[in-house]
Amino acid sequence: MAHASILDVIGDTPSVWLDRFTAARGLEGRILAKLDYLNPGFSKKDRAALGVINEARASGALVPGQTVVELTSGNMGTGLAIVCAQLGHPFVAVMSRGNSVERARMMAALGAEVVLVDQAPGSRVGEVSGADLDLVEATARRITRARDAFRADQFERQGNPAAHETGTGPELWADSGGTLTAFADFVGSGGTYAGTIAALGRLGDVRGYVVEPEGAAAASGAPVTAPGHPIQGGGYARADLTFLDGARIDGFVTVTGDEARDTARALAREEGIFGGFSGGANVAAAAALLAGPERGGVVGVVICDSGLKYLSTDLWL
Repeated sequence: MAHASILDVIGDTPSVWLDRFTAARGLEGRILAKLDYLNPGFSKKDRAALGVINEARASGALVPGQTVVELTSGNMGTGLAIVCAQLGHPFVAVMSRGNSVERARMMAALGAEVVLVDQAPGSRVGEVSGADLDLVEATARRITRARDAFRADQFERQGNPAAHETGTGPELWADSGGTLTAFADFVGSGGTYAGTIAALGRLGDVRGYVVEPEGAAAASGAPVTAPGHPIQGGGYARADLTFLDGARIDGFVTVTGDEARDTARALAREEGIFGGFSGGANVAAAAALLAGPERGGVVGVVICDSGLKYLSTDLWL
């Protein structure tokens, strides 16, 4: 079937059972991976970008031709670049230099103006901390004011979790044949987790687990001892994530950078799934759950973005 616009093919991504992966590790249970890296912008954030912009246009908060500005690690920015170009809005992406260069180049190729912000003193390239994000936020606010722009604000706009509540959650449930017992997600804005678990909670008795980096698990209330980690796109050591307020959370799982990296590599070799760090983190967390509290269950996860966005990092060395 032919579509009128690239926007019409956002969402409804396929899901794959990771039975080879679980069998090789002797795990009891199954993992269902939703391949959101097959969205047009190679990430799950295409859903949130379309949701936020459609919501803003419908309410009048975003008027025709108005510039859109957003803080991004690259994925939300890519989604917004695609959506804004199709709907006639100039887009400015503001991103830390700590993120992979592929992301900036992709956004620019899709028509975005990309503003790169230097990292905080002591930060390392490839490890974006909450302090780095604060600097990006300050720049995004300045540009928004100067250009009388609309701030997409993926951390606050309800179009973000709503896109996953109407899309990701019901899709995962249907793809599992109604067998999911748990959902685990590495949180950045928290929109994917909150929206998906809200839908799954209505459809069945599905437990939800928030995934965070070891040493930066602020959402769980743990002390932040290592804010720098290689899992780009989340784990910013923020305890004040709006979308997690009131969301069902049955537990927290921490994953190291090495675990996320090793699992992403294993998924490529064993399952043919070429995802990024966060997809590796999600599957590593799901494996830990099957070895523990969810033994014998069915855990749903999202492969958040493509491994192509990390060719300049140590993920594929």
